[in-house]
Amino acid sequence: MPSTRISELRDGERATGFALLTKKELRQDRNGKDFIDLELTDAGGSITGKVWSDSAALTGDYDAHDFVAWKGIVSDYRGNLQLRVRECRRVTEADRELGFDEADLIPSTHEDIDDLWKRLGAVLTEVERPPLVTLVEATMRQHQAALREHPAAKTIHHAYRGGLLEHTVSMIELASRLCGHYRDLDRDLVLVGILFHDLGKLRELGAMPANEYTHEGRLVGHVVIGRDLLREQAATIPDFPQDVLLQLEHIVLSHQGPREYGSPVEASTPEALVVHLIDNLDSKLAQFRAIRGKGDGPQYVRGLGRWVYPDSGLVRPAPALPETSAEPLEASAGTPGEDSSAAEADDDDSLQPGLDLSGA
Repeated sequence: MPSTRISELRDGERATGFALLTKKELRQDRNGKDFIDLELTDAGGSITGKVWSDSAALTGDYDAHDFVAWKGIVSDYRGNLQLRVRECRRVTEADRELGFDEADLIPSTHEDIDDLWKRLGAVLTEVERPPLVTLVEATMRQHQAALREHPAAKTIHHAYRGGLLEHTVSMIELASRLCGHYRDLDRDLVLVGILFHDLGKLRELGAMPANEYTHEGRLVGHVVIGRDLLREQAATIPDFPQDVLLQLEHIVLSHQGPREYGSPVEASTPEALVVHLIDNLDSKLAQFRAIRGKGDGPQYVRGLGRWVYPDSGLVRPAPALPETSAEPLEASAGTPGEDSSAAEADDDDSLQPGLDLSGA
């Protein structure tokens, strides 16, 4: 079979393809048998993979963040597709003749990055205070390369190449409109605050495709890192007004909202509140968009902690709430923890010849 894109997979299909392996976790089912949880990703989407105890892929030589060739069976589990992985290995140079290309497997924004960068610069021309104009220009020069490429998160929202820029542009364009409506807001503070609010993610997360937390990210976090980047940049500008700096620091430190979500302080100025609310709105809507087209009805989104309806016209009863235990998701054939060799007896040979997974 030809290489299949994840977005094109359908229930019941036997398929082969290439993917970026974004997660690999060895776990045990309720009977103590090993299985592996995978997350397979390409530029158009991702799918959960399950490697059960009867699969050759259980002992395969591949790790998280590898580009892999896979073979498996697609099934529907509670409204979401998952892949029963039969074979998996690292790609080789020979796979390029079969269609392997790293660029096709790294999740990326659907927006044009050059256009996003121009749009960000256009809104930032609305900043008026000379010290803040200097701050913006210096920040854009220093971080241009990273800001154009970086993800905005590891998994929850905008977790792909260019995601941070897309998120920032979406926020700042909405903020510009809000400042035109709420004319008592300090437009300069809101716009510059948005530029810096997630800038710490440039050091909290590694670049794609790994998109892993750095040591600094785990030990300090992007909120405080972002405040530090703001202070460092402002320190290079002679006579930078300290009262303005303090208000910008407050915006960065409070943008996560409640303290339990990582903010050292909660929004205490109108500008900080606006940045937090826009950030919250944009990140949540991104989670809705991410599941659109992945199912016909409501889907449970763990990042939101609820069942959601990505398409307003599809109002159907929600399936039962997913279990929160560490037990594996069930596959369509076989029962977790039981010997499924009989049910799967025809699977090993019934996959049509496709990608050569021998590693040769």
